[in-house]
Amino acid sequence: GFIPNWSLVEGVSGSALFRRLLPIANFRCISRDFLSAKQVMITHPCLHPSLSKPSLSFLSSSSPPFLQHLSFLPTSPSITKPVFVHSVKPLHVKCSSTNPTFQSHPDHAPPISTLKIAIIGFGNYGQFLAKTLVSQGHIVLAHSRSDYSHVAKKLGVSFFLNPHDLCEQHPEVILLCTSIISTEQVLKTLPLQRLKRSTLFVDVLSVKEFARNLLLDALPPDFDIICSHPMFGPQSAKQSWKDLFFVYEKVRIGNESSRVQRCEQFLGIFQSEGCKMVEMSCQEHDKLAAGSQFMTHTVGRVLDMLGLESTPINTKGYETLLDLVENTCRDSFDLYYGLFLYNKSALEMVERLDLAFDALRNELFGRLHHVVRKRFFENGEKVKSVHDSSYQNGAASAFSSNALRSQDVTIPYEFKGKILESVDDSSKLKVAIVGFGNFGQFLAKTLARQGHSVLAYSRTGYRDAAQKLGVSFFSDANDLCEEHPEVILLCTSILSTEKVLKSLPFQRLKRSTLFVDVLSVKEFPRNLFLQHLPPEFDILCTHPMFGPESGKNGWNELPFVFDKVRIGNDERRVARCNSFLDIFAREGCRMVEMTCAEHDWHAAGSQFITHTMGRVLEKLQLESTPINTKGYETLLKLVENTAGDSFELYYGLFMYNVNAMEQLERMDFAFESLKKQLFGRLHGVLRKELFGDSEKLEVLQEKSVRKNGAALSSSPESVKIS
Repeated sequence: GFIPNWSLVEGVSGSALFRRLLPIANFRCISRDFLSAKQVMITHPCLHPSLSKPSLSFLSSSSPPFLQHLSFLPTSPSITKPVFVHSVKPLHVKCSSTNPTFQSHPDHAPPISTLKIAIIGFGNYGQFLAKTLVSQGHIVLAHSRSDYSHVAKKLGVSFFLNPHDLCEQHPEVILLCTSIISTEQVLKTLPLQRLKRSTLFVDVLSVKEFARNLLLDALPPDFDIICSHPMFGPQSAKQSWKDLFFVYEKVRIGNESSRVQRCEQFLGIFQSEGCKMVEMSCQEHDKLAAGSQFMTHTVGRVLDMLGLESTPINTKGYETLLDLVENTCRDSFDLYYGLFLYNKSALEMVERLDLAFDALRNELFGRLHHVVRKRFFENGEKVKSVHDSSYQNGAASAFSSNALRSQDVTIPYEFKGKILESVDDSSKLKVAIVGFGNFGQFLAKTLARQGHSVLAYSRTGYRDAAQKLGVSFFSDANDLCEEHPEVILLCTSILSTEKVLKSLPFQRLKRSTLFVDVLSVKEFPRNLFLQHLPPEFDILCTHPMFGPESGKNGWNELPFVFDKVRIGNDERRVARCNSFLDIFAREGCRMVEMTCAEHDWHAAGSQFITHTMGRVLEKLQLESTPINTKGYETLLKLVENTAGDSFELYYGLFMYNVNAMEQLERMDFAFESLKKQLFGRLHGVLRKELFGDSEKLEVLQEKSVRKNGAALSSSPESVKIS
């Protein structure tokens, strides 16, 4: 347990002391019970008998080259100095959301027990952590290969260019804030012999098994080790660290009370800032991080390669993708490559993502092939079927093609009456919704609430649902059209629109009827209407870029796109069109007028991409983890939103948007390019390990030949002489 030394705080009032001790004492009480139940005593040789070496070190030797030169490393397995480590145990999450954060409250008193912490690697992340460490009253030193002395001075940090000078200050904690790729090299350069033997080493890398193995291999057995991952950075934690995840494993902590207390004091830095403290093994972390952090960065980089840009008709899903791109593109490729190279689960995630994308593409092309085959061979197969049945019945085979053509004869339109007043004094409309599924019912609620007269027709019986909404339901299209609605609002699926439109008895409608669609693609219904509707009918193509889920709390500021394709010059018809648009304007929609072609161009780059990425991720069966990042939460939400839509809708976005195929090809190319970048870098590392020295010699020889102006065909003897 934690027993405060009262002699250290003489002169401090009881209430003030209590306020200063509460955050620390609270944490100590949690830790005391936790430690006593879970710590076990083992000997040094048992610490990591089966752990692999840092990545790729096996290619050149049985152990990393730099380890062979460290004289203080044990050479005999007989060392049995006891240390405390944590056994494998269930996940524990500790959160102190009620504790005030020091950043949010500058006047808050610093902790009584301060630490001397040396930050190795004083780039953006090192400086980010240093601000909080200094604000809490800790003594902060820093070393980096680049000169950050000016920045360090502003932060109240002592900066050392020479690592020997820093180590001679005997910091209690060495906090490694290096990049994943440079960590091994930086660790080699530290004069460990100048540090106290009980120094605590802490890393903050995004991969943990690599860091754990590296520290266990490189550090003397007397040094303590904590592997940690603050799952936030300067961008995501610019307001505070409250409720952000801090993952850690106490890999090796000495059993002396002072070392145990120092470990808890370091963890208390993050606990007191309101972090959610998650203790888990490095192996478990990497398994979860491969499915969350690495996947998030991969999707972000693929989308970044597409050059996505904001459009005038962004959906909420597309906005989340743009945010994801913005967050991930700020990180260097070295960080992403490190997540790939040093997390053994990452390659599996790349392969799964590749397979998921291929599966979705095959699903789309398979459906496309079926449609094309049906179009090309349907008539031929019909003829064959009729011929076969004729022979079976003993009938003559004198089959006339006119019999087939007669089925497709268009019924002549019987236009009756004159154009009547279509908008009454109160601007109320009689609107007939054709297709009364989820979206039709969603729109009907608002139409009825605004006082419009709403009719509905659908092939499926929705009479009960319509009655609850105050809507008149018709199961026969003829009966609906004979009611002479002023507006026909098509709320059918993309795939069924043409069939439904052809089935409507236009001759029973008034000649001035306004036809409106709400499909997610626009050029397709525009051409369909112009081709099949009589020229007297008005046409308005619209796309409410929201649905029952995104518009459940209101339509305010949600985009409504429209194109007045064909509206008669009569002022009453113009007024009727405006009255219909006013339905959405009154609800606060952002009204965007653009051509159908322009809509489809933007939608292919936003809506289709959003649905494609959502469906690819859905095939991966991503699940929430105990350590979700904000980016990963975005992906999960995207999957949830797109999974609610049918494949028919997605296929319609692909089939009936002329730009969708191009976007699919671009996404495929972007993913392949990213894989080439990853595997190309990996190939370079492997090649360097295997052929580094010989290739260096060849380069030196070529430079020497060019310098002396020798011919390319010069003999080996002349090269040696030069």
